Amino acid sequence: MKRGRFYNSPVLNVRMPLWRSRLVLILLMLGFVALIAKTMYLQGMSKDFLQQQGERRYERTLVLPATRGKIFDRSGSVVLASSVPARAIWAIPEDTKEADPKQIAALAKLLDVPLGEVQRRLSNEDKNFVYLKRQVSVDLAEQIKKLKIPGIHQQAEMRRSYPEGGVTAHIVGFTNIEDHGIEGMELAYDSELSGQPGSRRVIKDRLGRIVEDVKAVVPPVDGQDLSLSIDAGMQFDAYSALKKALEEHQAKSGAAIVVDVQTGEILALVNLPTYDPNDRDDRKGSALRNRAITDTFEPGSIMKPFTAALALDLNRITTSTMFNTGNGHYRYQGSTISDVSRNGVLNVAGILRRSSNIGMTMISELLTSQEMWTKFTQLGFGRAPQANFPGVASGRLRPWERWRPIERATMAYGYGLSVSLLQIAHAYTAFARNGDMVSLTLLKRHGKPTSVQVYSPRVAGLIRAMLEAAAGPDGAKLAQVQGYRVAGKSGTARQIVNGHYSTTRYRGSFVGFAPVSNPRVVVAVTIDEPQAGGYYGGRIAAPVFSTIVSSTLRRMGVQPDAPIDSLVAVGPKEEAAR
Repeated sequence: MKRGRFYNSPVLNVRMPLWRSRLVLILLMLGFVALIAKTMYLQGMSKDFLQQQGERRYERTLVLPATRGKIFDRSGSVVLASSVPARAIWAIPEDTKEADPKQIAALAKLLDVPLGEVQRRLSNEDKNFVYLKRQVSVDLAEQIKKLKIPGIHQQAEMRRSYPEGGVTAHIVGFTNIEDHGIEGMELAYDSELSGQPGSRRVIKDRLGRIVEDVKAVVPPVDGQDLSLSIDAGMQFDAYSALKKALEEHQAKSGAAIVVDVQTGEILALVNLPTYDPNDRDDRKGSALRNRAITDTFEPGSIMKPFTAALALDLNRITTSTMFNTGNGHYRYQGSTISDVSRNGVLNVAGILRRSSNIGMTMISELLTSQEMWTKFTQLGFGRAPQANFPGVASGRLRPWERWRPIERATMAYGYGLSVSLLQIAHAYTAFARNGDMVSLTLLKRHGKPTSVQVYSPRVAGLIRAMLEAAAGPDGAKLAQVQGYRVAGKSGTARQIVNGHYSTTRYRGSFVGFAPVSNPRVVVAVTIDEPQAGGYYGGRIAAPVFSTIVSSTLRRMGVQPDAPIDSLVAVGPKEEAAR
C-alpha cells in the first residue's frame, strides 16, 4: 500500500520543460569550453609568463666562488697566505623555537658568542636567514653539527690563513670577511688574487633542495698565486733582531728593510709592534701601521752623505778640502749649530766619520737651495716611491724658493725635511751601486731592473769609501760584521713635540750596505723613542744592522771579504759616531 503511494507521488510525476534541460546542457558545455579555452591560453599564450613567474619563485643563481690565490715567499716553498675550508653557521629563527635551551647555550659556548647575543638573533622570527658566526673552523663546525639543533644550518666558505703570523703581517696584509683584500699585498693585488667566480642556475623546491640545473655551469677561475721578493728566513732574522733591540731599549716602535742591491728586490721588511692577521680582534690600532713605508720622520745624520756627494759631484769641494769646525759651536744666520764634540779641522771624509753638523753647514754654503732640492728630488725625497703598495708616503720636501739659508743648512744634515725608511734605503742603493738607484719591488723579479743615475760612478765610489770609514774603528763600531766589510751612516734625530724639538724623545737610525768589495744588500734600521741603553743611532740601531747583515749575507752565500782578525773588538758601553 505504501509502496504504491510512493510511485504515485505527484512530485515524481511532474515533467520538466524541455528548454530547461537544454539550458542546463548548454551551460555545462559552455563551462567545458571555457575550461578548454583557459587551458589553451595558459599552455599557449601565457606559457612564457607563467614559467618566468615560477622561475622567480624557485629558480636561483648559485655563485661558485673562486679559490683565492696563494702568496709565497721568493723561494716558492714558504706559504705566506692561503685559503682554507671553513663554515658559516646560520639559522632560521622560526625553526629554532622548539630547540632545547641547553642546546642553545652549548652552541653559544662553541661559537664563543655571548648567549644573549645568540638568543637575540634567534628571536627575530621575521627573518628566515640570520648569520650566527662566519669562518668557523671545520672541526668546530662538526661539533656544532653533532648538537642537532633544529633550524641551525651550515654553509661552506673559505677562510684566509697566514702561517707566518705577525712576522710578515705588514707585507702580506689581510682580507675581510668577504675575502677581499683590505691591507698589504692582499689589497694591492686583490683583483689578481681573487680570480673570477663562476655560476650555476638551478631550480630549488620549497625546502631549498636543488631539483635540477637550468643552464650550463660556468666554472670559476681561481685567483693567481703571488711570489713576493721577501725571503722568509731573512724576514724572520730581521724581525728577531729588531724585536730584541726594542725590548732592550724599551723603544716605542721600530722598522727595518733589507734591499737586494743588484735586483732592487725587498728581501725583508719588518715593523714593530705588529699584529696577528689570523686574529680579527688583533687587527686594530697603531699596530696596523706599516711604519717602514707609511711613516715619515726627520732623518738626521743619515742624510749627510747625499749633501756631501752633491758637493763633490759639482766640484765645489774635493776630498782634500778642509773645514775648520772649531770648538763644536758655530754661529750661523742667528742660530747656533753644535757638534757632539770638538772636531777641529776636517775634510769631507772626516765630516762624515765624525758626523759634524758644523762641517755640513759649511758645505751647504757652497751649494744653492735649488741644487740641493733638485738632487734630493732625484733621490726620491718628497715624492712617493714607485711601489705598488697601499699607503706609500711621499715625505715632505718644501719648494726650494722658500728655503732660508738656515733651512738649507739644517736640511744638509737631515732636519727640515721628512722621509720614510723605504725612501732612505732606496736612496742608499746609489752608493752601493755605481751612482745609480735601482728600482724597488716587493714581487720576485725575473727580468733586469731599471735604474736612474743620480751621481757619477767616481763620486759613488768616494762616498762608499767614506761610509766604510764611518762604520769603522773611528765611527759606528757596533755596525761591524765579522768577516765582511761594511759601510754606513748612523743618525740621531730629536723629535718635535708641541712645535719644539724635544730633549727627551729621539729616533736612532742606521743605514748601510755590505760587503763593500761588491755590495749585495742595503739595510736600513730605525728605532723610535728608546727609553733605556742610550738613544744614538750608532748605539741602538747599528747593532741591529750588524745582526741583519750577518745573517742575510750568510743566507745568500756571499763570501767574506774581510779577515776576521781585522775587526775591532767593541765593548757593550762604547758609543759610536752620532
